Amino acid sequence: MGIVVVSGTGTEIGKTVVTAAVAAVATAAGRSVAVLKPAQTGVGPDETGDADEVVRLSGAAASVELGRFPEPLAPGTAAKRAGLAPVGPRQVAEAAHALAASHDLVLVEGAGGLLVRFDEAGGTLADAAALMGAPVLCVVPAGLGTLNTTALTAEALAARGIEQLGVVVGSWPAEPDLAARCNLADLPESAGAPLLGAVPEGSGSLGPAEFRAAAADWLAPALGGAWDAEAFRTEFAAEFRAESAADSGDDGLRG
Repeated sequence: MGIVVVSGTGTEIGKTVVTAAVAAVATAAGRSVAVLKPAQTGVGPDETGDADEVVRLSGAAASVELGRFPEPLAPGTAAKRAGLAPVGPRQVAEAAHALAASHDLVLVEGAGGLLVRFDEAGGTLADAAALMGAPVLCVVPAGLGTLNTTALTAEALAARGIEQLGVVVGSWPAEPDLAARCNLADLPESAGAPLLGAVPEGSGSLGPAEFRAAAADWLAPALGGAWDAEAFRTEFAAEFRAESAADSGDDGLRG
């Protein structure tokens, strides 16, 4: 996997932290990792962007940002409102291939979802992935509603002939509800691809050393980690059965 695109089913669902986890595991294995952020929105000129944050957390070798637009909008809209040139899919593909010539792994982190517009021509991250011939790792939320958006993203990838590596839950809650627990079993079916990890909520606030030490425990072997999807599902299913039995017992006592 020379180039991997990290996309999501929406915004603010943990793409940057998942990208950092993948970068940390690969870096720990001795691989040279570069992070490419095609379009950074909602960040001022002197503020830290997503690619910078990935490097800080993971120790990746390099980061490149192709465009930065101050308003937190879709890249194409943000570029137009700022009076700046947008970043198109071909520019993304060329930058990724240039980085791949000098790095073992290039992680391309999108903005928002797969089909968010980059430019006035309607170019998207999916178009860039197709030009690169790169697989897509999809970051998804844990709770209610994720199955639909995951399935829609999978259909969009399949329609374009783009490989989906799998899905990673970007922010696994400390106290998962029933929907989140059930989604562990249902997500692979909705995605048509394996569940490849679950990153605990709040992981982005860890210090770099702690983050790097823990990253392999959040990702499956396909991403270089040691996380076991079946064991993870079994753990939370067992907890749910225990809680249900306790609740049933309490009801009986009250009766």
